[in-house]
Amino acid sequence: MNDRLFIFDTTLRDGEQVPGCQLNTVEKIQVAKALEQLGVDVIEAGFPVSSPGDFNSVIEISKAVTWPTICALTRAVEHDIDVASEALQYAKHKRIHTGIGTSDEHIKYKFNSTREDIIERAVRATKYARRYVEDVEFYCEDAGRTDNEYLARVVEAVIKAGATVVNIPDTTGYCLPQEYYEKIKYLKEHVDGIDRAILSTHCHNDLGMATANTLSGVMAGARQVEVTVNGIGERAGNTSLEEIAMILKCHRSLGIDTNINTTKIYPISRMVSSLMNMPVQPNKAIVGRNAFAHSSGIHQDGVLKNVHTYEIMDPKDVGIDDNSIVLTARSGRAALKYRLMVNGVDLPEEKLDKVYEKFLVLADQKKEVTDADVLMLAGADTAEAHAVKLDFLQVTTGKGVKSVASIGLDISNQKFEAAASGNGPVDAAIKALKKIIQKQMTLKEFTIQAISKGSDDVGKVHMQVEYDGSLYYGFGANTDIVTASVEAYIDCINKFKK
Repeated sequence: MNDRLFIFDTTLRDGEQVPGCQLNTVEKIQVAKALEQLGVDVIEAGFPVSSPGDFNSVIEISKAVTWPTICALTRAVEHDIDVASEALQYAKHKRIHTGIGTSDEHIKYKFNSTREDIIERAVRATKYARRYVEDVEFYCEDAGRTDNEYLARVVEAVIKAGATVVNIPDTTGYCLPQEYYEKIKYLKEHVDGIDRAILSTHCHNDLGMATANTLSGVMAGARQVEVTVNGIGERAGNTSLEEIAMILKCHRSLGIDTNINTTKIYPISRMVSSLMNMPVQPNKAIVGRNAFAHSSGIHQDGVLKNVHTYEIMDPKDVGIDDNSIVLTARSGRAALKYRLMVNGVDLPEEKLDKVYEKFLVLADQKKEVTDADVLMLAGADTAEAHAVKLDFLQVTTGKGVKSVASIGLDISNQKFEAAASGNGPVDAAIKALKKIIQKQMTLKEFTIQAISKGSDDVGKVHMQVEYDGSLYYGFGANTDIVTASVEAYIDCINKFKK
């Protein structure tokens, strides 16, 4: 019998910490239900004490899913644990995830403490959490830079205090795979009572080694992996769920199984990408646009003769549907609904009707509407309830002429117009916008990304605007990149704290 590896998904906690990618509670429930269908064992639903939104999300996710364990993060602080317990009250299977930094860097500079005091605090938090739940996970933050002998003392102490899972995070993504392997192996060999708890990996991708380190930890005896869909997460991200799942599926000889239904991988990848407005890089393993593409003549020749010459996975194994239904302006609601369902989105009829109206407008502008396009249409934030809306935009630009933009805004049902010139069409449009919205705003970040490859493609624009000492993130999508840019700026404005 193969070993069982537990999949702990932290897309909704660590993954959601990416700036500008926050989800509302309804969107989190949508992702949580998809994670349940995917087959993850544990869903880390949030950090309840951090905000009322996180607290409410943990409550609602607990109600919405049935068999996965719902996990809530805390610091090694009694109040955090109290709040987490309250947020988990409706979970069928509940876990409190508490912990503290264990590296000398954390002990000295973050806590101004001592090694012995950290162990005492770790034990106290673990015992306190066990008063509420049977399943307690303890994280040794920055374990990757914690010396193994001291780390073993911490792990042994929290297991004796009642921890059922101990998380060994490479918080800074610093470890080499062999170092991380040796760390897990050392704990397995030197911690008294290690058989009473599961060791968990939690690796970051700062040096591009998150998946390699996670796999090394599994090979050394860890039996839970903490991962995110598409590898999203703070800084360079976390270990990708899809990479670990498919590595183990492709390498059956490792003798390690998961509960993941891999045919659900691609749909949830696209769902998370769409809801978080985070495009998947084309060359991303497993779920990238080019993951199963072949452009080299030699590769194409080999694949045409036998697909196994250059493909180690069947696209259908990860849920990539090669059905030839193509969406155009002549496609009906049924075709649109089908393509959305293939990509993991099931819309009620009322919402489908609204998306279909937007689809027809886009289809008139493009020869072919892609899956990424329809996901953008389904997931884009609706502007109906926004105080500031774009009414019209007209831009004159070209070589040898100064760019001029005229803009019309609807602000709480009042119409405003302005015009401005600028260094290019986007600059002119934003200057015109600022003439109407007379606030001291500073554009801090401006990113344009194409969804696919055509000249008629939908462009996605991400913006970061500073206002009154705070940063706001905005998103816009349109076949006209100037319009998308203005919509992204307006999205930021609508989020300004009043």
